[in-house]
Formats: sequence, C-alpha cells, structure tokens
Amino acid sequence: MSFDMGKHKTEKGTQRLYALPVDITQWHFDGATEVMFNWEYDDGSPALLDLYDKGKKQQWDSSKRLDWSLELNPDNPMELKDEAISIYGTDHWNKMTETEKSWLRRHLQANSISQFMHGEQGALIATAKIVSTVPDMNAKFYAATQVMDEARHVEAYKRLLHDKFQLAYPINKALKTLLEQTLTDRRWDMTYLGMQVLIEGLALAAFQSIRDKAGNTLAGAVNAYVMQDEARHVSFGRLALRDYYPHLSDAERDEREEFVVEALIFMRDRFNQSEVWERLGLPAKMLDEIHYNSKQMNSFRGRLFSRIVPTVKDIGLWGPRVQKAFAEMGVMDYAKVDVVEQLANDGRVADDFDKKMFVDRAIAVG
Repeated sequence: MSFDMGKHKTEKGTQRLYALPVDITQWHFDGATEVMFNWEYDDGSPALLDLYDKGKKQQWDSSKRLDWSLELNPDNPMELKDEAISIYGTDHWNKMTETEKSWLRRHLQANSISQFMHGEQGALIATAKIVSTVPDMNAKFYAATQVMDEARHVEAYKRLLHDKFQLAYPINKALKTLLEQTLTDRRWDMTYLGMQVLIEGLALAAFQSIRDKAGNTLAGAVNAYVMQDEARHVSFGRLALRDYYPHLSDAERDEREEFVVEALIFMRDRFNQSEVWERLGLPAKMLDEIHYNSKQMNSFRGRLFSRIVPTVKDIGLWGPRVQKAFAEMGVMDYAKVDVVEQLANDGRVADDFDKKMFVDRAIAVG
C-alpha cells in the first residue's frame, strides 16, 4: 500500500495547510441574478417574520460559545471510532501500520471538515443572493440573519481546521457541482430549493454523524451549534417554498421534481471522500465499491434521506416522478418523519452541548 503523505507547500497564507494543490481548484463562474426590490415593507409571511425574530435572538459568538482551549488528539482529532471508516475490518485496513491509520483518520476527518467549511461559504453566497432575489420582504429580513449565520459557520470551521487540525483540503468535485447548479439558476426558488432543502439537508446528515459520535467535545460542539442554526435555515426554505409551489404550473413543478431526484441520486453516489482514498495507492474502482457498499455509507444515506424526503413532501414536490424515484431508492418510509420535531431536536441537542462545554471548562479550571 503506497501512501502519499506529503503536503503541498505554497507561499500564500493558509493555502500552506492544504493537502492538495489549491491553485487547480480556484473557481469562479457567472452567477447573474434578477434583483428584486420590494417597496411594501410590511408585506410578507408572518411565519417568516417570526423566524426572523428567532434568528435575531439565536445569534452567537463562536469565540465565546466554544472553548477553543480544548485540544485535539493528532492521531484521532475528533475521537471517532475506527468503525466509522469504511475500509475498517477489510484486508486493506488490517495491513496498515499504526502510523498509516493515524494518517488516514486525520486526513479523512480534515477532509470532511474542509467540505463543511467550503459548503458554508457556498451557503453564505447563496443566502446573500436570496436577500437580493426573493420578493417577500420578511424573507429578505430572515435571509439577512442567515448570511450572518453562514459567516459564523465558515469562521468556526476555519478555526477548527487551521488552528487545531492544521490541515485542509480544497472543495471536492461533487460539492462544487451541487453549488454551481444552485448558484447559477436565476430563479429565486431554485436557490432556495438547492441550498435550503438539498444542500442544507446533506449538511445536516453529515454534521449529525460527528455531533453524535465525536468523543472530542470541541468537535462535537462546533457541529451541534451549526446544526442549531441549520434547523432554522431548513425551516426558512420550507415556509417559503410550500407557499409558492402550489401556484406553479404542472410543467414548472415537474422541472423542480426532476432537479430534486437528480440531485439526491448524485448526493447518494458521489460523496465518497475520493480525495483521500486516492492517496492510499489502491485502485479507485476498488475503493469506490468498498466505500459505497460499506455500512458506514449506508448509515449516512439513511440520515441524508431522513433529512430531505420529509421536507420535499412538505413543500409539495410530491408528484409521481418524485414518489417513483423514492420508492425505487427504498426511502419512502422517511416521508413519515416529523420534520418539525426532527429540527426542534437539533436545537435541544445544541443546548445540551452548552451544558457539556460548561462542565468540561469547569473540570479544566479545577
């Protein structure tokens, strides 16, 4: 087994932390939009105004809410069990030395957090776009609070990577594709659908794994606090889209259902951490098969669909195309999930982490 354990050095700022060349992944595209002004300042959904009030009250400071004095174990930064690694227990894993296993843990975890950070930058840009494109004034108000949320999330993940991991990865091709599809559509509702429902749903599924399984309090808390905000963001998308989609034509709804189905299949199949696996020196096809069929990825896909399927149903994209696709993927049972309770639980778990952070801080002082 041949490992590429080197790090690409560059001269610019934090690019020196990246495990792969950053210059080949620099990215820009035409994100032209139609800007919507609204001169009726009392116009809009009361439910969105309530969400705006909640968003104002739940702003937090990552420098104060999180205890950055907590250290990470260099051999297993987030203290995740090895069973979470998809090749665990295979001949490939059993042949690895302890040094190689430590390398793999650190790089897999750093790559995950890197994609979270890049995805949050995508959400920052998408939400800024929503502020300018959405017609409802109360939606503009709430989206403005989400812009601040996303900036804080980028800040928190950046600090976790740069100060604690001291390692990062560029954006992967799968996330880049999803973000570009979302950000290049001129229609405001497609930005909502792509970001607030699909990408936020994907993020919640990934965050949940670390929040619930990390043995390191700092790593778990970062994800718990981000999830508390993301729960509101998904609610934002649900409130706006379920009022809007009933007014679309059948052809317009069908186009959006096709987008949902294709995006979900893409997310199910393509988020495989190939950037790390390719450096193992094993055939890519072999790694893809091991990863795709692993119980770890099956568990992730379950979390992914449990987050997205009930929301898709709730916003009214529940025509024959979507139901047929979900039935073929074997995920129709997730339509029964109470999405409101699911999102409320994310808030409660974050509150529990506040208590845990206080206890850990008191122990450290004592």
